[in-house]
Amino acid sequence: MDFVLCVCLLQLLFLRSSPVAALQPTPPPARALDAKLQEYAYRALVRPRTGIVYNATVPGNLTGVSVSALRLRSGSLRRKGLSQYFHFGLPTGVIAQPRVERMVLVFHNLGNWSQHYYPPPPGYTYLSPVLGLLAYDAVNLSAVGLPELNIVASGSPILVHFSNVRAAPAGGPAPRCVWFDLDGVPQFRDQEASNVCATYRQGHFSIVVNSSEVAPAPLPPGAIAPPIPAAGGRTKGGSQAWKVAVGVVGGAIALGLLSSALLCLVRHKRAKKLEVMERNSEVGETLRMAQVGRAQAPVALWTRTKPVIESEYAA
Repeated sequence: MDFVLCVCLLQLLFLRSSPVAALQPTPPPARALDAKLQEYAYRALVRPRTGIVYNATVPGNLTGVSVSALRLRSGSLRRKGLSQYFHFGLPTGVIAQPRVERMVLVFHNLGNWSQHYYPPPPGYTYLSPVLGLLAYDAVNLSAVGLPELNIVASGSPILVHFSNVRAAPAGGPAPRCVWFDLDGVPQFRDQEASNVCATYRQGHFSIVVNSSEVAPAPLPPGAIAPPIPAAGGRTKGGSQAWKVAVGVVGGAIALGLLSSALLCLVRHKRAKKLEVMERNSEVGETLRMAQVGRAQAPVALWTRTKPVIESEYAA
């Protein structure tokens, strides 16, 4: 019975400690922002028509960020391309992986929040806002937290045309294109033409210059760092505090259960040892008890020597 109780305590320990272990590292701000912008973009697709651009509404703490959604047939995009989707021009031969029937192209313009979510590489300064293009499966337009599709230009590259680009300082290095992949890793390329960048994959793009003389773009007045709104109106900071509290409480419960389980195992082991000793004592030879003075004491069994007739010796 004690052993069964110990097993139950150990199972309860693992079940209680599993939420603590399941807490994954918090995603980078840029990835969390992508997920929220995908949600806002899909909300704009109310009875959508294929090939029509729908502009999404973002909360007030993301003022300056614009998001749009465009639903397309994958086969049509591959055969015909898309001459202009805001700043992006998609040629023929763009393939979605994995293959889907319909996709949604989500456009981002991070505006004045570009430096917060995509800090420029050391020594570089943005000359334009960060623009993003991400693709998602369109099978469920009410879904949130969708993984991005992998779109690849198999022929000509995708062109990104930037507008309102600040001039680079005279006599300084030439501006370059920077591409951030889904992991936020920057890669540099030369411009295809003035204020035009080329890419074969989706991601976020901007024009930068390696010069400290270019002043960084100012943030909105009085703003510090916009928290990413979470579901149910909670802020990201509140979610973090909740996770920390769950971790502390779960750790304390797990430690208490572990101590109880170890104590139970020690008691079970001791009981089993006593049981073995009692069983061994029952198997051994039983000694007869005799009165010795005023006390009872075990005595060994004895047998009287059998008498032998003298004639038997003579024989």
